[in-house]
Amino acid sequence: MKDFDFNNIEDLKAEEKRLHDEYKAKLAELKKVQKEKEAVGQVFTKGLLPIYVLYILKSGPTNGNEISTKVSQKTNGLWTPSTGGIYPLLKKLEKEGLVIGKWDDPKKKFQKLYSLTPLGEVEFNNRKELLKHKIEESLKVFQIVYRDLYL
Repeated sequence: MKDFDFNNIEDLKAEEKRLHDEYKAKLAELKKVQKEKEAVGQVFTKGLLPIYVLYILKSGPTNGNEISTKVSQKTNGLWTPSTGGIYPLLKKLEKEGLVIGKWDDPKKKFQKLYSLTPLGEVEFNNRKELLKHKIEESLKVFQIVYRDLYL
């Protein structure tokens, strides 16, 4: 490290600028890592969660908490979507007419149960066909990357 004369205002300004630039570079690196983590999470929440919610609702009416539990059970605990992501998705699917939500007790409004609509069933089948090839491709990519990194 260079010796500084901290009584010299030029040295102080130069060191302050160097530290600020170093800080900005580290912050940018951290933000990049965070974005990459979010992108991986979005593959599940934006890509797979909507169709998987429709799939779960095919078996009968349920609420958002139970959907999260069922996803977790079906994936052996490897994926447990938060209800903070499921409920907004259910509202969006309801707005699109793919699901319908009804209160278990309209007076108490304790728990809303969601069911697949006929349009939702058609949409599920369409999405299932559209995603099949993409999911198969993704599995192949994951296998290649896994093999390259770990075998």
